[in-house]
Amino acid sequence: MASEHITFENDEGHLLSGRLDLPDGPPRGHALFAHCFTCSKDVVAASRIARGLTEHGIAVVRFDFTGLGESEGAFGATSFTSNVRDLLAACKWIGEHHAPVDLLIGHSLGGAAVLSAAARMEGVRGVATVGAPADPAHVRHLFEAHIEEIDREGSAEVSIGGRPFRIGKAFIDDLDAVDPKDVVRSLRSPLMIFHSPIDRIVGIENAATLFQWAMHPKSFVSLDTADHLLSDRRDAAFVAAMISAWSERILVAD
Repeated sequence: MASEHITFENDEGHLLSGRLDLPDGPPRGHALFAHCFTCSKDVVAASRIARGLTEHGIAVVRFDFTGLGESEGAFGATSFTSNVRDLLAACKWIGEHHAPVDLLIGHSLGGAAVLSAAARMEGVRGVATVGAPADPAHVRHLFEAHIEEIDREGSAEVSIGGRPFRIGKAFIDDLDAVDPKDVVRSLRSPLMIFHSPIDRIVGIENAATLFQWAMHPKSFVSLDTADHLLSDRRDAAFVAAMISAWSERILVAD
């Protein structure tokens, strides 16, 4: 497996930092991975799933959303919609430098983002979500205590996972403007939903809602005893193996 550092511009002109993980031989498909809220491309779930997919012959791009990790821009000025635009910019880069994106994979809020991105794209062969909320507004609970301050001041510094992040009013307003049911129902790519029944961050009921909203073909895979961040490497390896097996069917040439 080879791993290369890449950079590309988003539609705001910010330089976003990513990694391209390549299999030993010619890729049988190209995937784009979206990390969880306030995480980075190097979070355990992203790096381990990417590694597992490359072992199965799939090239993977993972990148830091605007204002996170090594990417430029201010996180406080971002929104769910800007994350989706970052994904579309990444897809454009992959298509121009390698091949069109076949698979979109998203973890947690990144799962909601890939669903929105896929609904705006043509040619995506499959979408996989891991521990994704049915509604992006689910993340509001992380800063619910600061909502009044954000409304009054325009933004507030919030501690998420022990790290400080500035959350702007535009971010919250944007969450409220998204209609997740329409997004999922408009998806025309095969969907695979991964979720743990003991996920304490994003409850299993979110997977049930996504599955109910989605059109066929759709699949649900239980992650049994996994935690939300897939801290056990065996869980990430399982997700990669299942996506790889699923891709054997959906990546078949037309």
